[in-house]
Amino acid sequence: MKLTTVSAVQLLAAVAFLQPASGASNSSSKAPTLPLSTDSTFNFDFLIPLGLALTGGSDISPVLSVANNVAAGNMTSYYYEFYKLANYTKKQAEDPVNAYDPINVRDTWFSTSNYFRRADFLIHQNWSNPDILTLWAEQTSAFNKAIAALPVPGKRIRLPAKKGNFTVEAIWYGASTNKTAKLPTLVVGNGFDAAQEDSYHNFCAPAVLRGWNCITYEGPGQNTVRRYQDVGFIPNWEDVGIPVVDWLYETKSDVVDKDRLAILGNSFGALLNLRVAAFDPRIKAVVAIDGIWDFYTSAIAPIPADLVPLFEAGKQQEFDSKMLEARDTNQLSTTAAWGLDQGLWSFYTHSPFEFLTKAKEFEVSDFVKNITVPVFIGNAEFDVFVAGQPARLKQALGELGTLHAFNGSAGYHCQTGATQEMVRAFFAWLNKTFPKPVKQS
Repeated sequence: MKLTTVSAVQLLAAVAFLQPASGASNSSSKAPTLPLSTDSTFNFDFLIPLGLALTGGSDISPVLSVANNVAAGNMTSYYYEFYKLANYTKKQAEDPVNAYDPINVRDTWFSTSNYFRRADFLIHQNWSNPDILTLWAEQTSAFNKAIAALPVPGKRIRLPAKKGNFTVEAIWYGASTNKTAKLPTLVVGNGFDAAQEDSYHNFCAPAVLRGWNCITYEGPGQNTVRRYQDVGFIPNWEDVGIPVVDWLYETKSDVVDKDRLAILGNSFGALLNLRVAAFDPRIKAVVAIDGIWDFYTSAIAPIPADLVPLFEAGKQQEFDSKMLEARDTNQLSTTAAWGLDQGLWSFYTHSPFEFLTKAKEFEVSDFVKNITVPVFIGNAEFDVFVAGQPARLKQALGELGTLHAFNGSAGYHCQTGATQEMVRAFFAWLNKTFPKPVKQS
């Protein structure tokens, strides 16, 4: 039985909102950008490292060379080409001639780290694959060398959760060496798959340039915590985000303007970080890139139509068997296959049934009444599966919500490849929301 009865739009959109690598699809026949692969998922995935070039996280031609060499839909090919590029770039970073130029050191290590993360991206089907750990050790080491070479070096911190048996992994980026300058501060949390190292390039580098402190963090189900603590996503995400705000209050009160403290959630992270704001009144504004209402709707969408009734009827054993068979025999699209791999891995389960059941626990309606601060809501034109979700979030928030349309080439999920337009839009909103304090004469 061939389990490919859903439409191409359903398959491509299925996990579109989960993170800026999980797919973006155009509802019309014309793509908003020049295709880099005949596989639409790979096309989108190549835009991710290209987008990081804006802040020193990659070089353009090497990524285009990878795109040229990767066989469409071949996950092994994708891994291999980025792995080669990562090691090639690492060798350049280690060249002693670069040691005399801190910008060379910084950018080359940033690119090395990015390429190792790309090589890791599609290999989570087999949890025992040693590359899941070795590639992450490489990317972390490279990234640490890069942030050590920033004008204000970045700092990794580990924060014990006050509830739950896990430790929050975070990175602090100060915007000034002035130890008494109280500056606006942005807390950044990702979602389904992207790393906090990606968040530096997409959000923190632009924030620091604008005079904002920035801190990124990861919790259960996310890259570092999932790998080294063996814990999957939890719905009570306030237990992850509140310790980060506690740390800011306890250790950075001299440099954090508490009246200008915002939290940003990227992709699935938009839902997670809205929840943090709902339970922590110290957060004064939220940026939701993009506006997500519920996780389950997206998680169920790629499931072949003839298998959905099995899940809905609670037939776990039969549902799991048929889903895993479809994956093992390559009957799923690249997007659906990757979404299943990442869903099982990040929710720490080998059961597709359990993954989807857990997905039902993540919905903004559960806590939206507790949100009392302004929210910027991104609404990407070509993120077809979440069409309507940002508007639904806006409707629920009423005057607290600002819906911002990202169209055309900025219309991919989370504005992938259009970082400049994205940060320009939400920082303009933040500056309006948080006017600069009037200096007392």
